[in-house]
Amino acid sequence: MNDRAGRRRARRLAIGTAVVLALAGMNGPWLYRFGTEKYHQYQINKPEYKAENGKWEILDFPEKYRQNTIHAALLRTGKVLLVAGSGNNQDNFDAKKFDTRIWDPVKGTIKKVPTPSDLFCTGHTQLANGNLLIAGGTKRYEKLKGDVTKAGGLMIVHNENPDQPITLPAGTKFTGKENGKTFVSKDPVVVERATKVFDKQTGKFLRNDPGLGRIYVEAQKSGAKYETGTQDNYRIQGLTGTDARNTYGIAQKLALDKKDFQGIRDAFEFDPVAEKYIKVDPMKEARWYPTLTTLSDGKILSVSGLDDIGQLVPGKNEVFDPKTKKWTYLPKVRQFPTYPALFLMQNGKVFYSGSNAGYGPDNVGRVPGIWDVDTNKFTKIPGLSDANEMETSGTVLLPPAQDEKYMVIGGGGVGESALSSNRTRIVDMKAGSPKFVDGPTLEKGTRYPQASILPDDSVLVSGGSEDYRGRGDSNILQARLYHPDTNTFESVADPLVGRNYHSGSLLLPDGRVMFFGSDSLYGDKANTKPGVFEQRIEIYTPPYLYRDSRPSLSGGPQTIARGASGTFTSPQASVIKKVRLIRPSASTHVTDVDQRSIELKFTVSGDKVKVTVPENKNLVQSGWYMVFVDDDQGTPSKAQWVRVP
Repeated sequence: MNDRAGRRRARRLAIGTAVVLALAGMNGPWLYRFGTEKYHQYQINKPEYKAENGKWEILDFPEKYRQNTIHAALLRTGKVLLVAGSGNNQDNFDAKKFDTRIWDPVKGTIKKVPTPSDLFCTGHTQLANGNLLIAGGTKRYEKLKGDVTKAGGLMIVHNENPDQPITLPAGTKFTGKENGKTFVSKDPVVVERATKVFDKQTGKFLRNDPGLGRIYVEAQKSGAKYETGTQDNYRIQGLTGTDARNTYGIAQKLALDKKDFQGIRDAFEFDPVAEKYIKVDPMKEARWYPTLTTLSDGKILSVSGLDDIGQLVPGKNEVFDPKTKKWTYLPKVRQFPTYPALFLMQNGKVFYSGSNAGYGPDNVGRVPGIWDVDTNKFTKIPGLSDANEMETSGTVLLPPAQDEKYMVIGGGGVGESALSSNRTRIVDMKAGSPKFVDGPTLEKGTRYPQASILPDDSVLVSGGSEDYRGRGDSNILQARLYHPDTNTFESVADPLVGRNYHSGSLLLPDGRVMFFGSDSLYGDKANTKPGVFEQRIEIYTPPYLYRDSRPSLSGGPQTIARGASGTFTSPQASVIKKVRLIRPSASTHVTDVDQRSIELKFTVSGDKVKVTVPENKNLVQSGWYMVFVDDDQGTPSKAQWVRVP
């Protein structure tokens, strides 16, 4: 009996083993992947691994609070402003569904904020009063050539009357003198009066130079037969007498070509305490994809962008005065591609790294250099490698900011080029004759790299894609720490989420780094499925936060003037080795000209740390900053907020 039972057990065991082996044969790859993933998770969660490489985590926002985040800025309250506008979604734009969120990284709360305009692809920068200036955005989405049904384009309106300007309302009709075709304006336009020109020697009147206005027009009806092929003069319907004689339009080809995005003039300050947008004077020019940069006098420079007819603003730059809330033109023009990386230097001039987001001629405004905004003089900087692959590259002012060294990271060819660069280029602006030299290379050619300065003077470089907008499943799931003191990259933990176009990163007050966005063109390697906007927020915790302890900092003043000192309390004061003053980020489209880390001189007495802010107003721009102290292991404290008035 026992023998029979034993044989039955043996048969069952043999059959069971055969089934398991058969299933394993069928599902071996899955079982292998499952086991490999489990082991990987085990490895990356080991304390010693995190202490060497850090850790990535995905925030699980409730679905109703998720959005297509395009812009993010750290506010002086420690909260993060997440701006989508219409979020690169035509349906949202048509429905006027514009989104903004505020995320509190300490409490983990998310709040919706009413958004007054489509701030998709706006520009922004931190102001001295702690508000965020936001200017520009979207007036119209692009239309690809096959989607354009009405011929249209740019109409230049001429006013030869030297005595008064003329205003033409939206809906004004222009009829060609030669082609006889009629086009209708989409917006109102003010055309300034003509300028009288006199001979400088004799004072004799020579001519009137007409005032010019630019307006987008399109045909009254759909179809190719309403296209025009050549330049024509256009009579403006509804004008009589002197106005009819002095005012006319001139247009080149008006066709069914692709129509680019159009910008808006709207400008706002975002108040981080009231948590609302406050409307200020609109810009002189409509702008989509502009860069805002603080100048030496505290005014804000607004540069580039596509205008209200979808053309690159023709070098007409302007400044915002935070005191009057008004915009004024710079007296001379200088043209850049959209989202140019422009940084205020310690001598008050502006450094242009060559990094940009793309729109604009491939041979205008793309050479890096030093721009004297007052005189409009531009001095080129030589030595840039892969100079034809600067679109979607990133630029960062390396820490500490006093060294005035900039790193340009990766980049790609103009437009939808598949070219991408694996180079980093470094320029020392304090050298007698600054020039770029190559730094350490990236493993892969990288468009859209994210770069965030950390309190220990390293720079976290992560993400990006090898091809335009992640084509061909080319997102790069790698992260590196760049160490300026040794000019080397160090591999750290790999991110969990791919990030390319419309993504960004920023340093949080607790020393972690937040990553947002990504807008892949396709959703598969074969480029057959449309991409889906990446709404997940990811947090990277650097290795320095996995050490046994970190220093604390408390009790300091809320305001420290340039050249003045302030005293903080730290029980670990005796082991403090660095103090850094870090300006909060405002990031979009691989462009963050706000972030900088300034070295503060300090003395220690008991548990007191006395810090001194440098006097140079171009190095330390007025506004709110985070103060971090680092101990002898390179571990930073949590930040204390300080205002430099």
